[in-house]
Amino acid sequence: MRLRPRSIRTRDTLVAAVLAAVVSGAIAVGADFGIRGTVRADLVQDTAQSARRTSAAIRDGSLASPIPDDTGGRVLIQVVGPGGNLLDATPAAGRRAPVSDYRPPRDQRVRDFQQCSGGGLGRRCEIVEAIRVTTAPDSVVVYAATPVPAVLANGALEVLLLLGVLALSALAAWVTWRVVGRTLRPVALIRAQLAEISGSDLSRRVPQPSGEDEIAELAATANRTLDRLERAVDRQRQFASDASHELRTPIAGLRANLEDASMHPEDTDLKAVVESALRDTDRLEHIVTDLLLLARIGTGDAAREVLDLGDLARREIDRRDGAARTADAPRLVADLAPGVRVNGVRMQFVRLLGNLLDNAERYADGTVAVSVSSSGGFAVLTVQDDGAGIPEGDRERVFARFTRLDSARSRHAGGTGLGLAIAREIAQAHGGSLGIEDSVRGARFVLRLPLAAEKDRA
Repeated sequence: MRLRPRSIRTRDTLVAAVLAAVVSGAIAVGADFGIRGTVRADLVQDTAQSARRTSAAIRDGSLASPIPDDTGGRVLIQVVGPGGNLLDATPAAGRRAPVSDYRPPRDQRVRDFQQCSGGGLGRRCEIVEAIRVTTAPDSVVVYAATPVPAVLANGALEVLLLLGVLALSALAAWVTWRVVGRTLRPVALIRAQLAEISGSDLSRRVPQPSGEDEIAELAATANRTLDRLERAVDRQRQFASDASHELRTPIAGLRANLEDASMHPEDTDLKAVVESALRDTDRLEHIVTDLLLLARIGTGDAAREVLDLGDLARREIDRRDGAARTADAPRLVADLAPGVRVNGVRMQFVRLLGNLLDNAERYADGTVAVSVSSSGGFAVLTVQDDGAGIPEGDRERVFARFTRLDSARSRHAGGTGLGLAIAREIAQAHGGSLGIEDSVRGARFVLRLPLAAEKDRA
């Protein structure tokens, strides 16, 4: 059985009501004891003063008859003989029977007590003080009685306090219900809007209340999350469309060549078919490898280490210089500052450098310049070719996946259209940036990465 309410509004209302009942109940109990104690002390004091004043007047023989009433009838005074007969009294007390039949003993001449009669709302109580005037066996007894207020005698005070506790608890519950309901109303709107958002339409946003409280921050965070989700889904859809197109072409060519060879084996140059199939297979392999790399970048599944960016660039340049190069291959010029250290994944940085150099060598006329330096807490790597350059309007588009600006970026040039996209993804996954800046001639690619912290360099 589920006892805890699911609704935050209901739960908070119950908690507020219980707390209000506990706090106001404690105050009511304290008030009850305080009121009763104070009233009883005042009544006892007034009763004792009247009784002792009368007893003293009897002893010195100055008591007038009937006994003067200087309390306006509030305190009833009687003088009762040894046989219980009423000897004297104040005017209001003379018309009633003796207040009490209790006679104080000689060793305890003064006694205070409360006596009650009746029940329920008709219950009546009195504070009584009995004084034995002398220690003689036949001494008279002075009785003084003061009625206790009805609200204290019949329990009406406790009923009123209980009603007050219930009223305060109900008020606290009502206020909490209204306040929490008003506070949570934006949450209900956010939940309803989120429930209507589907994967096919991520353009909608949740209502954002004014102010800077937690709910406003929740709405803003939800909208930022939806923005990222919409961009990711759009990117995924575009990526799937581009990837399917790029994969379809070599697969279609491979299939066409194989089907032609199968249908007309006698007219087929087997060597040419195999070479064409290998070229298409190589392209498929490159595309799949690049797609897998793009999927892994930034997932955190590779160990990072502190690397010397200049040393990585030097190794890549030396590897290219040591490889067999054609006569028209561009010359690599390096200006690499030592000790420029960054934190990252070695193989991803090697791939980034390789992609930038591949791109530069593909379009350079004769020279590719590579430099490494540091500035403003960032490591800066620049790769510049002396080719035709990239128009300013296309400088962002070249980083899109499967983008080729002209025929020079055809499949026969060896590129998959993913090299620069991979390079930028690696840079961003390491907290850096990759862009194209103005240059006098050619394309100037600039990579900026945060320098490794001093504690990591040790």
